[in-house]
Amino acid sequence: MTHHPSPITPSLTASRPRRVVIKLGTGVLTTGIGQLDTARIASLCAQIARLRQEGCEVIVVSSGAVGLGMGRLGLTKKPKEVTKKQACAAVGQSLLMETWQRGFDPHGLTVAQVLLTHEDLRARDRYLSIKATLRQLVDYATIPIINENDTVSAAEINAMLKFGDNDTLGAMVASLVEAQLLIILSTAPGLIDLKGTGEIVPVVEKITADIEAMAGGTTSETATGGMISKISAAKLATKSGCGVFIASGAEPDIVQRLLAGTGPGTFFVPSGLPMEARKRWLAYYQRPAGTVFVNECAVPVLREQGRSLLAIGVTGAKGEFAAGDIVNIAGPDKDVFARGKVAFGSEEIPVLAGKHGGEVADLFPHRKRLEVVHRNDLVLL
Repeated sequence: MTHHPSPITPSLTASRPRRVVIKLGTGVLTTGIGQLDTARIASLCAQIARLRQEGCEVIVVSSGAVGLGMGRLGLTKKPKEVTKKQACAAVGQSLLMETWQRGFDPHGLTVAQVLLTHEDLRARDRYLSIKATLRQLVDYATIPIINENDTVSAAEINAMLKFGDNDTLGAMVASLVEAQLLIILSTAPGLIDLKGTGEIVPVVEKITADIEAMAGGTTSETATGGMISKISAAKLATKSGCGVFIASGAEPDIVQRLLAGTGPGTFFVPSGLPMEARKRWLAYYQRPAGTVFVNECAVPVLREQGRSLLAIGVTGAKGEFAAGDIVNIAGPDKDVFARGKVAFGSEEIPVLAGKHGGEVADLFPHRKRLEVVHRNDLVLL
């Protein structure tokens, strides 16, 4: 199939994606059924406004309409009847948009409501129309606020019309506008390794059966999907060449921290990345687990010759990390000048530091590759 370049073809600056889709769950926007968390919404609006000032286009996929409608109608549990759910959505949608506009008013930004059904993105003519509309809204410097059109999307009426959750909608929108990054913010801090360390998995290079097994559902009265839907959305988005962050919307300044590589969360690496793009995510979308220190001879070898980091140039390490983790690389002056994926754990670095290749091979006879950080996995900062 011939690929026709999009008029909104993405490009990246050194450290910022040009186009970002931010999906916000009901739990992020509310403190309870129908109760808006105005302080958090104000914070998120300020973060999005800052991205806009830095030249980044932002599209928001917002949940919350049904929950807000439930609160206004005095309901404490999500109705089972389709028409009652749709009524809640109809009441809540106007409240949701009013809330977003109030949040962006201090920053001089205008919001635009876009309601979609699955059918809108399945039909080619509608797909192209939505793409053109979003492009125009972005050109007008608005913040498109996208939600599923719950007043007409009912699985009981036609399963093909409904996304099922806004995580999937966020992934489809990210693919539609060819975004470089999808940020999914909810009450979940990221993907938790429940069967292993119990900690957040910082980077997922490929979504395997083991990764999917870590996911769980949700018990919230207003939310849908949980981590299962987020993993599914990440699978969809990464296949489109879009990186995905899953993080907690309760974290202060979470958007900027994620982009700086310092925020807690899980990053899903987009598939099919060319080498330069792969190095970009190494440099800007990772939270280093530690630091590997090198001697003065290794610095120009890495900086100017584009070589791999070998054991002979290593002097030590700081922090706890395993083989495959992302680490900073610092010179004798302790200044970090590179970042990469390390092939040895932190406990192995003192053993191999300063050794020649033959000595490293004797120490680690089962290792196929002896580079501490291969040049394909290393990027200068």
